[in-house]
Amino acid sequence: MKDFEFPIFKTKKTPYKKFLLEDPSQRQKYFKYKAGPEIKKIKNYLKKNTFVAFLMGKKNSGKGTHSKMFMEAIGADNIAHIAVGDIVRSVHRDLENPKKKKELISFLKQRYRGFMPLEKAMDVILGRDLITLLPTEIILALVEHEIGKLKGKAVFIDGFPRNLDQISYSLYFRALMGYRDDPDFFIFIDVPDSVIDERIKNRVVCPVCNAPRSLKLMRTQEIGYDKIKKEFYLKCDNSSCKSKGSRMIAKASDALGMAPLKERIALDEKIARSLIDLQGVPKVFLRNGIPAKDAKNIADDYELTPAYSYELDKKGGIKVIEKPWVIKGEKGIPSHSLLPPAIAISLIKQLTKVLEL
Repeated sequence: MKDFEFPIFKTKKTPYKKFLLEDPSQRQKYFKYKAGPEIKKIKNYLKKNTFVAFLMGKKNSGKGTHSKMFMEAIGADNIAHIAVGDIVRSVHRDLENPKKKKELISFLKQRYRGFMPLEKAMDVILGRDLITLLPTEIILALVEHEIGKLKGKAVFIDGFPRNLDQISYSLYFRALMGYRDDPDFFIFIDVPDSVIDERIKNRVVCPVCNAPRSLKLMRTQEIGYDKIKKEFYLKCDNSSCKSKGSRMIAKASDALGMAPLKERIALDEKIARSLIDLQGVPKVFLRNGIPAKDAKNIADDYELTPAYSYELDKKGGIKVIEKPWVIKGEKGIPSHSLLPPAIAISLIKQLTKVLEL
């Protein structure tokens, strides 16, 4: 964030122990070594308590990745990640199912309070009205409906507030959805534009669990090769995926990088910057880029993002080539990007302080 210097969180620990962070079993050992006591405290807290965390950062800054990595470290039984955009899309599907439509409409008639008639809001969701914007009040009701399915889980909310007019709503979001005295806080994620651009261009997701990875920057343990298309691909390694090993796929539009998203990214940054000054709500700061000259004192070498490439060996096996990835920070300073597990450690340790554990 250009006019705010995010603090640097040190993840380096002695004695030095190296872990292969692309290996799920190794990641579990890594989490335990780097933040075992804090993970235990959070697990105990979540047995009887919840929290509401608002993920703030530019589009494609890793909000979903970091929350899901946190859930991998802590366990997903008592935590959920909610993407507001996904909720609106799922409502579109629900409205095509007579039983689900009846239940949803009944809920909205009880909980929705707004100036737009409910029938018109449904037309907007279904795409019959392409001009009118969906009002914040209906979005709040839809999110509340989704949270009601979670049976008291702690939640990471991704995609709200989405514009400057929604900021005031976010301050009372916890009360609106019935979480009463459970703590809420903002998680700010700072990522250089150069990292976002490369992430988008090389991003792939699991078609089953939607876990995101990167062919270049965050590979999975298993790599495949498509002989027909003559291209390498990743296989999902998310431990909670119902179809572990599925081929991860890219979106065609991702080849353009962040170019089509510049206006959206600028607005996201403006919203986050306005909330940084907000008083009375705890804040967690997650910083992706660290100065290259200081990296050896801040993080262990395997926590820095490498750049991967692949080639076939003489026997038809897949050879993974790994090289250090140096990026240009926001101020033009040569920097390294941290891998998501390292940023999850920062989140875990800061969260224990926010929750006063």
